[in-house]
Amino acid sequence: MGSVRKASAWLGLVDDSDDERYYDDDYAEGPEPSDAWVTDPRVRVADQSAQDQGTRIATVTPDGFRDARTIGELFREGIPVIVNLTTMEPSDAKRVVDFAAGLTFGLRGSIERVATRVFLLTPADYQIVTGDSGRTAGGFFNQS
Repeated sequence: MGSVRKASAWLGLVDDSDDERYYDDDYAEGPEPSDAWVTDPRVRVADQSAQDQGTRIATVTPDGFRDARTIGELFREGIPVIVNLTTMEPSDAKRVVDFAAGLTFGLRGSIERVATRVFLLTPADYQIVTGDSGRTAGGFFNQS
């Protein structure tokens, strides 16, 4: 059972008896080759300098909930992620937003809606400054 699957089961998000192949077929255990995720055409990473972590921003346009793993991996590396959900079905988009909200909460980051069905996930050491009288954004995202 993969680590994401184990964590999901521990959090009670999935039933332990669910078919494991659904989650584990595309993701082999063990280290990934460096920059293997960059080959996915739905993921773009802007990088001015590989040594300066503060210059990288990823843009992810997921096709389905399975792409949430890519979002999580980038965010765990400390990279801000723009998630564009405009091409997804509303039910899958809601699942991705729920995942992203939990991810940012768990890693003390923030999630901010920047447009309809487009979200910015920022790690804890980043500050979002909005144009509204210099106030900073952040916190937990409420979909309701």
